[in-house]
Amino acid sequence: MEFVDTITTMDELREVIAPPGDLVTAKEVTELDDYCRDFIARSPFVLIASSDGQGSVDISPKGDPPGFVRVIDDSTLAIPDRPGNHRADTFVNIVQQPFVGLIFLIPGTKNTLRVRGRATIVRDQALRESMAVNGRVPELALVVELTTAFFHCAKCIIRSELWSAGSGITDDASGDLLLAETMVKHGDLAMSVDEMQEIILNDEAERLY
Repeated sequence: MEFVDTITTMDELREVIAPPGDLVTAKEVTELDDYCRDFIARSPFVLIASSDGQGSVDISPKGDPPGFVRVIDDSTLAIPDRPGNHRADTFVNIVQQPFVGLIFLIPGTKNTLRVRGRATIVRDQALRESMAVNGRVPELALVVELTTAFFHCAKCIIRSELWSAGSGITDDASGDLLLAETMVKHGDLAMSVDEMQEIILNDEAERLY
């Protein structure tokens, strides 16, 4: 599809969206204050955006019990890496281009915390052991040196009714086979959906930590 009315310059963009006011720009901080620390301590879920050397962007979700992201000091936080699918997209990107963006969420809370910074892949034993769960020590930790952080307005959560019981989103079993079905179809795999589902369920049961 070809589009004929596109925006390609900053001036064109600001003709449509006015520059942000002082109230919006002033909320950025360069240290993790008590508000940021408290939010991170209560958050069980964070999204990590990264990009490779060519600018291709990836977003990876990370989740664990609240407080799994460790605030080391006023400008440094650490995220444990749990067993996954070995793609390691975030780490592969960081080797090429170390800057990342994070969004922390807390279920039932309409605010979100956004963090930007420079990431390092760390294997220091003491740090990894401090983030062990059920006796399982992560092999890697992602350490982020903060450049800026700010709390994002709640409009996107309100519009989406993300945490609303009446939003029409249910937690029934209708989507349980979605991953298995798409892996078999998209990968053109020589196995049944039920066989793939058995692998997925075993992975969920045995490899959380």
